[in-house]
Amino acid sequence: MAHSPAPDQGHDITRNALYRRITLRLIPFIFICYLFNYLDRVNVGFAKLQMLDALKFSETVYGLGAGIFFIGYVLCGLPSNLALNRFGPRRWIALMMIAWGSLSTCLLFVTTPTEFYALRLLTGAAEAGFFPGVVLYLSRWFPADRRGRIMALFMSAIPVSGLLGGPFSGWILQHFAAGQHGLAGWQWLFLIQGLPTVVLGLLAIKLLSDGYQKADWLSAAERQMIAADLEADAASKPVTTGESVLSVLRNPLIWTFGFIYFCIQSGVYAINFWLPSIIKGMGFDSPLLIGWLSAIPYLLAGVFMILVGRSADLRNERRWHLVVPMLMGAIGLLIAVNFAANPTIAILGLSIATMGALTGLPMFWPMPTALLSAGAAVAGLALINSVGQMAGFLSPYLVGFIKDQTGSTDAALYSLAGLIVVGSLVALRVTRKGALQAARAH
Repeated sequence: MAHSPAPDQGHDITRNALYRRITLRLIPFIFICYLFNYLDRVNVGFAKLQMLDALKFSETVYGLGAGIFFIGYVLCGLPSNLALNRFGPRRWIALMMIAWGSLSTCLLFVTTPTEFYALRLLTGAAEAGFFPGVVLYLSRWFPADRRGRIMALFMSAIPVSGLLGGPFSGWILQHFAAGQHGLAGWQWLFLIQGLPTVVLGLLAIKLLSDGYQKADWLSAAERQMIAADLEADAASKPVTTGESVLSVLRNPLIWTFGFIYFCIQSGVYAINFWLPSIIKGMGFDSPLLIGWLSAIPYLLAGVFMILVGRSADLRNERRWHLVVPMLMGAIGLLIAVNFAANPTIAILGLSIATMGALTGLPMFWPMPTALLSAGAAVAGLALINSVGQMAGFLSPYLVGFIKDQTGSTDAALYSLAGLIVVGSLVALRVTRKGALQAARAH
């Protein structure tokens, strides 16, 4: 097995200093991009508070529109990641952001269910390659023993988007409630939150490097150190996987990872799309107050996510750092359902659910990135992500359909909690077979 070389004496390079500098160079911008990515994806949860009445949409229409995004997402995830690998992350990420930012902004022009469905489908297709592309991109900069905290830093954009996006979305809806310049509050929401993504896409061309090999801000010795670390990773991978798309499709481990990710995302999207409505159902009517209350679970989740990510890397332990948060997600949903009449306990339950479900996301990704070879990762990560993101279609649609049929979201949230528990048991089985040996070998 290859080992990291000693620091170059002339430049007094240390691994920690090098990776800290790379983190500061890459993560803040990628974090902001992912923040707006997630905001553009889930802001329909707040737009719903006014959009349904204005356009006379049913809960089922909303659930289908919220979820159909992920049909485009799933269909285009794999080809988009292959294109990113072909044309380079810098250009492809920029193109994706400009496209989805424009499409998300155009949601303000929606007047019929068909238009709503079409734009959500196209927005999902445009966004499809961003997340798996960034996971692949970061795996080519950071060795496996650092990916827990890096993924937590990157994916903390999800709770931060909820923390900032909730109050901000509530303020937009309330401030523009009477309509200004011919646009309603929900239309201003799509406009104000969609256009910055286009600007970030243009900035990506200048601010991102295609890889450490082409980063002119690194010295030759620093590039050599990164190369040695990544070569050591490659040598220690216990799972050998063919690099063709067909071999990836035939690999049962990748499909198992996809199912685990599907279970995690089922809880995440139930929270993201329905948290404002669940809080409103507790008796709160002010959009601004709903926004502030919805920020509480995300604030706690952001802190918890980073702490767990650091703990996982420091202890070189992945198994329980994934499973425990998943179980927290299920328990939190059950608390929220059973204490809906008590807003304090219900919001505590939603906070536990959000902390657990969202922390499960970054704790999951070090597993497949530690196991897949560089070539297999291009298709494998995209496929795992696409399978998991199918939950983004099924979860909100299931909640909307059951609410229309029963007048309550309780049965749907019970079902999703059960699914998360099943996913945690599968994750335990995978890790028991030794699938995390690569992550622990460093």
